[in-house]
Amino acid sequence: MPGNLSGILFYIYNKKMITRKNAVAAAYYNNYIQAAGEDDVMKALKKSTKEFRKFLERIPRKKLNHAYAEGKWTIKEILRHLIDAERVFAYRALVFARKDGTELPSFDENNWALHAQAIHRKWKDLLEEFLAVRKSTELLYDSFNEDQLLSTGTASGSAVNVVALGYIMAGHTRHHMSIIKERYL
Repeated sequence: MPGNLSGILFYIYNKKMITRKNAVAAAYYNNYIQAAGEDDVMKALKKSTKEFRKFLERIPRKKLNHAYAEGKWTIKEILRHLIDAERVFAYRALVFARKDGTELPSFDENNWALHAQAIHRKWKDLLEEFLAVRKSTELLYDSFNEDQLLSTGTASGSAVNVVALGYIMAGHTRHHMSIIKERYL
């Protein structure tokens, strides 16, 4: 079989049966999993990447350091948060896919945002970093087989499986895109 065709068949055989119905996660992640929109985790990640990139490129530069209320994040801080959260979720997916068994802690996104210094970053650099991190996530998920996608671990005190983390990342991006549209633009 030609190399590319065998890869496609491997994907169809090994991953096609895994959908959002197989996601295991704490109830507070359900909105993100549903917001992923697709039943195929790779399609969900790639589609949210494409949509979010187009959306971010259209945001007026004068709005980037704007917060809609006192104590709320700016658009730059939201993007920084998405980058940080994606790294955390992808690390969790890797640990669980490799059957590590280590219980992973939660992270305080507000504390991370406070110390991330997003205001001092260039928008172009933040966008490039998000796309690089997301591409890394897509490559990681493309490497997982069915057993790895269904692998479960504990993070933030709750069970979560690898496939759920993929949907969470895609849905988390869409969630924040909606917030930016509704409250910032």
